[in-house]
Amino acid sequence: MSGYVNRTVSPERQLAPLMAGRHIELLVIGGSAGGVDALVGLLPTLPAGFRPAVACILHVPADRESRLAALFDARAALPVVEAQDKQPIQPGTIYFAGPGYHLSIEDDRSFSLSCEAPVHFARPAIDILMESAADVYGEALAGILLTGANYDGADGMCRIRERGGLTIVQDPDEAQSSTMPLEAIRRCAPHLVLPLAGIRTVLPLLETP
Repeated sequence: MSGYVNRTVSPERQLAPLMAGRHIELLVIGGSAGGVDALVGLLPTLPAGFRPAVACILHVPADRESRLAALFDARAALPVVEAQDKQPIQPGTIYFAGPGYHLSIEDDRSFSLSCEAPVHFARPAIDILMESAADVYGEALAGILLTGANYDGADGMCRIRERGGLTIVQDPDEAQSSTMPLEAIRRCAPHLVLPLAGIRTVLPLLETP
């Protein structure tokens, strides 16, 4: 049994006080090893009317074409595209970071692609996307960190929390690779630590009525 998950209170009841007065405009989801399988269990559950934009970043090889957007566009109720440089972020759309470039968010709420050095051996890096999103969206941002085999994402989750955003981490005891969620828990005490089933339950509730 996980020592990180509160099993005495439902995920919905844990989330409710955290959403009081909060209006989520962007959801950022990061993961690495096992992340595709985790997202397969999450993104298709978002309803067609879900309004926040969703930006997803997985560690993908730089030397091959990513088919993540096409894979999830066939499964999700929301439109799914690969994020492009200078592209304005639209509500109700799922964006995936492409291979070989860091993905960040500018002050005008558009995406930016860059070729800086890898972070935690990754480009795109979760930290870069999450940190830039936190600086732009503040408390209107929610971040979810999933399974992964390195420390990428921990700094990003800390920045989200520092800027007033909502932080959710996958239960490391059920993650395919626990390194990433464990580091985030150690570094920044996320608001919620949930199994995938719990994350799946609260995802639609991140939209303010």
